[in-house]
Amino acid sequence: MNPSRLLSVLVENRPGVLNRVASMIRRRGFNIDSLSVGPTEDGSVSRMTIAVHVGRQQAEQATKQLSKLIDVITIEDITELRNVSHELLLIRMNAPLGQRTELLQVVNVFLGRIVDIASSSMIIEVTGTTEKIDNFVELMRPFGIKEVARSGAVALVRGDQVGISLPELDEEAAGGTRPALALATTGSDTTGDI
Repeated sequence: MNPSRLLSVLVENRPGVLNRVASMIRRRGFNIDSLSVGPTEDGSVSRMTIAVHVGRQQAEQATKQLSKLIDVITIEDITELRNVSHELLLIRMNAPLGQRTELLQVVNVFLGRIVDIASSSMIIEVTGTTEKIDNFVELMRPFGIKEVARSGAVALVRGDQVGISLPELDEEAAGGTRPALALATTGSDTTGDI
């Protein structure tokens, strides 16, 4: 079984971009584990973090295909780079008075917090790596999970170096338009067609 690959994609913040990116991945027959998107420090640019369940070669194909989309500014497979990758979990738990102390002990171990409480349930928020979130959900099952919402991974490469930053793009875009695509992948040849 192939592990998930983590793709970081900067795209123009325009209607329809998310649909075009997801459709391209779907057409290739790849399974998206998660897709998170949000604005960057520049309101005209959004960052997508895509966890796609494929091997390295298929991830290279996906990056090449995504790079052909006009709204994609840059794309990088950050799976093998040192990165910070977190997701948010909101989980509604069955929480009768007799179970709350034990439930709260587990929540505290995972540095979670209670964001809503009712007479027989509570909503817990936990952030962290996908593995941490998966482990927390498994530990919660015996208490009785009522509902789960997960954000999917958001990620940045660790350290001072970045593949390409928005100020660099803005400097190159003297005429008000962004430069041609800057494709960044790790350890692969990005020339030629698929």
